[in-house]
Amino acid sequence: MEQQLEKVLNEIVTQQDTVGALLANRQGLCLGAKGNINPNVSGIGMAISEQVAKLEPNSSVPATICLYSGSKRCVIQKDGEITGIIYKQATTGSTAASN
Repeated sequence: MEQQLEKVLNEIVTQQDTVGALLANRQGLCLGAKGNINPNVSGIGMAISEQVAKLEPNSSVPATICLYSGSKRCVIQKDGEITGIIYKQATTGSTAASN
């Protein structure tokens, strides 16, 4: 399983504008991280995804959370037992669109 997680993280961090990514388990423990991301955010990211999932508990589509701060954005999505957290460098156009 560890090799699969490494492969997924490598694919994510090679995407355009991606600064860092991590995967967390149901307890909020970091399963793996790549790039410029603090593994300690795994718990809060998992907790945020759990709370947002309660907004539509019968939805079959996993909720996606986008947080914006300055020139970066954080995308959080829970799929089954795994929560993914991705930091992206926001482009000028997307920062202006969010204001």
